Amino acid sequence: MASSRPARPKDIEEIALALPDVTSEPSWGDRPSFKVRGKAFVIYRGPRKDALDAQGDMIPDAVVISCTPDDKRALVTDPELPFFTTDHFDGYNAVLVRESELGGISRQELAEVLTDAWLAKAPKRLAAQWRAGHQHPAQVGRRPRSDHP
Repeated sequence: MASSRPARPKDIEEIALALPDVTSEPSWGDRPSFKVRGKAFVIYRGPRKDALDAQGDMIPDAVVISCTPDDKRALVTDPELPFFTTDHFDGYNAVLVRESELGGISRQELAEVLTDAWLAKAPKRLAAQWRAGHQHPAQVGRRPRSDHP
């Protein structure tokens, strides 16, 4: 993943709302969520007994982010990244991250994760249209590969 300044909680909203056909609406009670054509790809989660910190306290600032099964494995197994899962999310294509730990990744990395979440939930035609006209955040700043010596 590319580097940039550390991610901040307000970056989630900025990045999500910059993607096509995204709305912000409450889910899980009064918690904000971001949806593409009615399908949530980011949901702010309230404290729950199934997500505890090291002291055994409920995590008050978890954000649920949709992903593919492969992305979930990669995000939760990389010890350098702040993403995690809980038993409650076993078998569900999503990872969690604490807002207070977003600074452990760059804004560019957060944009990559949120774009992938959007792509996982967006209708195929909308995702294809977006891909045709945009560069994925993972590719921003990378030099094109040359197969020529």
